[in-house]
Amino acid sequence: MSTVILDKVNTIKTLNNIAEAGLNVFNTDNYKLDDNNENPDAVVVRSFNMHTMEFGDNLKAIARAGAGVNNIPVEKCTEQGIVVFNTPGANANAVKEIVLTSLMASSRNLFDGVTWTKTLAGEGEQVPKLVEAGKKQFVGKEIKGKTLGVIGLGAIGALVANDALNLGMDVIGFDPFISVDTAWNLSRNVQRAMTIEQLFANSDYITVHVPLTDDTRGMFNKATFSIMKPGVHILNFSRGELVNEVDMEVALESEKVGKYITDFPNETVLKMKNTISIPHLGASTAESEENCAIMAARQVKEFLETGNIKNSVNFPNASLPYTGKRRVAAFHKNVPNMVGQITSALSSDNLNIADMVNRSRGEYAYTMIDIDNEVNGDIIPSLQEKIGQIEGIVTVRVI
Repeated sequence: MSTVILDKVNTIKTLNNIAEAGLNVFNTDNYKLDDNNENPDAVVVRSFNMHTMEFGDNLKAIARAGAGVNNIPVEKCTEQGIVVFNTPGANANAVKEIVLTSLMASSRNLFDGVTWTKTLAGEGEQVPKLVEAGKKQFVGKEIKGKTLGVIGLGAIGALVANDALNLGMDVIGFDPFISVDTAWNLSRNVQRAMTIEQLFANSDYITVHVPLTDDTRGMFNKATFSIMKPGVHILNFSRGELVNEVDMEVALESEKVGKYITDFPNETVLKMKNTISIPHLGASTAESEENCAIMAARQVKEFLETGNIKNSVNFPNASLPYTGKRRVAAFHKNVPNMVGQITSALSSDNLNIADMVNRSRGEYAYTMIDIDNEVNGDIIPSLQEKIGQIEGIVTVRVI
């Protein structure tokens, strides 16, 4: 169980360059930025690989300034009671813009055309004539009236779908796990595919916005290519591993896939025919980095100060209005009578409950209880120890 010293200064460590706007969230007397601290209260990270790191007993939270958390040992964090946050939606506009840019540019062969035009340098007065003679090799097609299939209708996918409609495209969306919030933001004119096979069969362009899991790894493969329209364009700004590259190479050679646009180039991809490789620029905007940093910092600050959790990838999301009363925040196994044992520990010290919330996520649960009484700070360590000794408790804090 982690030991927490009440009302102390919280130390924040960063493992990458974090936008100053995000760091400014911690610009109060209750926080200290210290990148040399080996046992901070929280870590803010972007892409730094944390899998080989050992975590001190004081670490309570890790915030990823971005959506993917592949660089964080999430399971290990869960076992040690460390909440892991990400920032879904903070970089959504940046990714949406590059997807739509790539969609139009690839359809009009702009990338190839610009590259070819640069080869005319040195031709002097002949350049205009050469341009007119050579431009026919780059004749493309318009996206208006074509069908875009959007796999994954989260923060990014919903924005792409809505804007593609505004560009005159027909849009089919597939997401069996769509959230209520996303559904509210999604245009009613986005057609719903009941199966992913339906989307594959009816799309002229396909863009994918799903996380990499055992179920999605290699989802673009020989079998799924066979369902698609000839010459389909596939845009991958999510994860390179969603595509079986051996099968993709064959599909490109046969022109079953007309173009593959990816933000995840490697040696194999760079050698493929009709592939546009972008150097992982999806979320690389100053605005996106600021948005992610601010969102990550605010989530950490809210958790450290109130125990409230939003956008965690391993803890259940839980929120209780903070009134300034002493609050017990316990992370524990999701087994019967845990809440009863915690409340019994409080009642044994004659402490009344003002409010509480309990949320579960798989094998674990999170409970916050506000204490109605005025609590003498001297009893906090003993109360914390008493609750911490309950079998199944992973971590406990009194805020």
